[in-house]
Amino acid sequence: MGNSRRRFIKKTVLGTAALSVGGILPGFSAKSYAGIIGANERIRVGVMGVNSRGLAVSKNFAVQEGCEVLYVSDVDSRAADTCIAAIEKLQSRRPRPAPDFRKSLEDKDMDALIVTAPDHWHAPAALMACKAGKHVYLEKPCSHNPREGELLIAAREKYNRVLQMGNQRRSWPKVMEAIAALHSGVIGRPYFAKTWYSNNRPSIGKGKIVPVPAWLNYDLWQGPAPRTPYRDNILHYNWHWFWNWGTGEALNNGTHMVDLARWGLQVDYPIKVSSSGGRYRYDDDWETPDTQVINLEFENNCMISWEGRSCNAHPVEGSPVGVLFYGDTGSLLIEGGNAYKIFDLSGKIVKSVKHEDLIDPRNLSSPAQELDALHIRNFFDGIRKGTPLRSDIIGGHQSTLLVQLGNIAQRMGRTLQIHPKDGHILNDHEATLLWSREYEPGWEPRV
Repeated sequence: MGNSRRRFIKKTVLGTAALSVGGILPGFSAKSYAGIIGANERIRVGVMGVNSRGLAVSKNFAVQEGCEVLYVSDVDSRAADTCIAAIEKLQSRRPRPAPDFRKSLEDKDMDALIVTAPDHWHAPAALMACKAGKHVYLEKPCSHNPREGELLIAAREKYNRVLQMGNQRRSWPKVMEAIAALHSGVIGRPYFAKTWYSNNRPSIGKGKIVPVPAWLNYDLWQGPAPRTPYRDNILHYNWHWFWNWGTGEALNNGTHMVDLARWGLQVDYPIKVSSSGGRYRYDDDWETPDTQVINLEFENNCMISWEGRSCNAHPVEGSPVGVLFYGDTGSLLIEGGNAYKIFDLSGKIVKSVKHEDLIDPRNLSSPAQELDALHIRNFFDGIRKGTPLRSDIIGGHQSTLLVQLGNIAQRMGRTLQIHPKDGHILNDHEATLLWSREYEPGWEPRV
């Protein structure tokens, strides 16, 4: 059953009349039609890490036509129970619990793993899934450090898997339209992209070492990361601000807009990277910068700047998040939503393209569910039809690497010289040590 179904998915294009837009059988909704055994070939997925953002992504997969959430995995039993109940309501079939996601990878009927766990788990989990023959939908950032990104590219080649990074704006129609206009020369040659993110995050305080809660498998939560005692200010979100597990605001939110900047400027790897900033707002356990400016210069005489402010939410250009491209004859602004504006050199708006959807870019779990579904469907098309991914792992690694290099420059306190062909750091042995990381013995990721 499993092998024949997998062969079907590989060979069949699900574009028949019954499954095309408007082609669903009379009397059936898309949801009910997708549930009929034999009516279509569903892609069965497991989801790893289902608290907050993971719960939202799980639910988005569950409502997609031709998809079934088969497994729910989380080290927090409470989060797993909540997600299982929510998914059962959406798809009328109860997903199976797999507290250790590695167990789900043994099921030949599971086609793909959705990785929405903390950053230090992203690449290791994706590598395990590829080895097990699964496709991977990998939330940004695709890796905790640059070496892991390279391993992901190698795994895609070795195991011939579909790996889509979850920088969903690559699939938002008006954003795609804006980038196409940029490439057509609507503002002449774009040579500078300013990106930003702002929020008003509170202090995380000074954590205390406390017993691990009964609902948490802390050892598995740490996974590949070197072991540290459990503290009461780590879970569930504050791990972002500790280097052992997180990557700071630069990769947490910067990845999205820096990716659009890289796409718009049509660049791959920089030649020079610098960063300034620090933990300025509070005196607490937060290790990564809460205020940071990363500058990336490229060979073709252009640059990207990212400004991150975690603790002061004053907007830039009227938006808490965005990218502004500057060119020879004007500028183009993409804010947090599925819309854009074009300005002439005097700053006058010459075109404003709006979208009716309301998007809250500061929503931690699901800022734009319907738009993000377009990215999920592109992932499915990549599996079913071989459709090119809008954010394959090569591009995902390149965009993630830009902000990783910014963090390395920040931690070194100096400008980095970069090889423009592969993004590697030149002539700086100390900085190169941060190209990878230390792992808990026995947890080292391998292709």
